[in-house]
Amino acid sequence: MGGAREKKVQYFTKLRELLEEYKSIFIVGVDNVSSQQMHEIRKALRGDAVVLMGKNTMVRRAIRGFLSELPEFEKLLPFVKGNVGFIFTNADLKTIRDTVVSNVVAAPARAGAVAPMDVWIPAGNTGMEPGKTSFFQALGVPTKIARGTIEIVSDVKVVEKDAKVGPSEATLLNMLNISPFTYGMSVVQVYDNGQVFPSSILDITDDELISHFVSAINTIASISLAVGYPTLPSVGHSLINNYKNVLALSIATDYTYEGSEAVKDRLANPEAYAAAAPAAGAAAGGAAEEAAAEEAPADEEESDDDMGFGLFD
Repeated sequence: MGGAREKKVQYFTKLRELLEEYKSIFIVGVDNVSSQQMHEIRKALRGDAVVLMGKNTMVRRAIRGFLSELPEFEKLLPFVKGNVGFIFTNADLKTIRDTVVSNVVAAPARAGAVAPMDVWIPAGNTGMEPGKTSFFQALGVPTKIARGTIEIVSDVKVVEKDAKVGPSEATLLNMLNISPFTYGMSVVQVYDNGQVFPSSILDITDDELISHFVSAINTIASISLAVGYPTLPSVGHSLINNYKNVLALSIATDYTYEGSEAVKDRLANPEAYAAAAPAAGAAAGGAAEEAAAEEAPADEEESDDDMGFGLFD
């Protein structure tokens, strides 16, 4: 009895140390995860994360005992149910998540197990003798006898996702050497710096975040301009729009300020600016002609030099 209590105290102490040392926690589901898989996952995470398992009642009791000093961890309590464990880390969350979920193993179908996915039996020759046709008939799998063996005529779904595997389905799948399921750790929830969120959040890229942020700013600016309520995203647009109004008012009246002088002069004397444009074009054309004229004598000299020699000189 004393040994069990001592182990419980040690577990509480270790959990408290991990909660204080690491800022991120993965709550992972470990249904159908073998001890060998657990060993391989611990080995892969060594140096970057710590795996801790324990009874849910003991974990909940330990966390409740820490709430007076560590109230932020109360958010973990709703997820401490079922067959779960904890992974503590300060490393990159996406990297740790990928390491955890990448360790999967194929597993045969067992009667009574819940199928995580649809299970199909593919068409083709099974290599089984005709005496075993009854197994296929019981499940409604269309077959025929070809060259003395059973051949499945078409693909057939024998188990639906989230349904329990029956004894007949399990027997037939095992006879065909089909291991339809894969088992490994699954990430139930992620705790990071006081926030709890699903692991799918880790798949959001920086580009997606930036696009959402820019879209939000544009929306805020549009609403602010529509209702006339100034906000940081709308201030720049408001200043430009107001300057346009002041410039339009200056043009429509006799009031002139430094920024509107050039605009009003251009509107009052359009011919002056229209004449300046061709003049600039003519000046550019004249410069090009002078350059061509300077190059022409050289071409002529080269031509004369060539003509000074005969073919047989």
